[in-house]
Amino acid sequence: MGMNDLTSSHRKYLSGAAHRLHPVVHIGQQGLTEHVVAQTDHMLRVHELIKVKFIDFKEQKHTLADSLAAQCSAALVRVIGNIAIFYRPAASAERRKYGITFD
Repeated sequence: MGMNDLTSSHRKYLSGAAHRLHPVVHIGQQGLTEHVVAQTDHMLRVHELIKVKFIDFKEQKHTLADSLAAQCSAALVRVIGNIAIFYRPAASAERRKYGITFD
């Protein structure tokens, strides 16, 4: 399974798990900058499952979310409203919280 091959049950499970989370990255006036990519990558390393909020660029949110997922080697779980949910399993098996891996 690749990063973009989440099953519908995985998406449902991860969306449910993300429900209680607050956005940790915001995309504003500057758009998808190197800083936003680096911050997203760091937050995925720490948390595995994160939310990114689109404050600006709302019309391009699907395109930007796909690009951000690709740049961070993460799966785009879902875009709901102006929030995108991303998932990347932790590098070490003992740190994984959600039990979904990609081979």
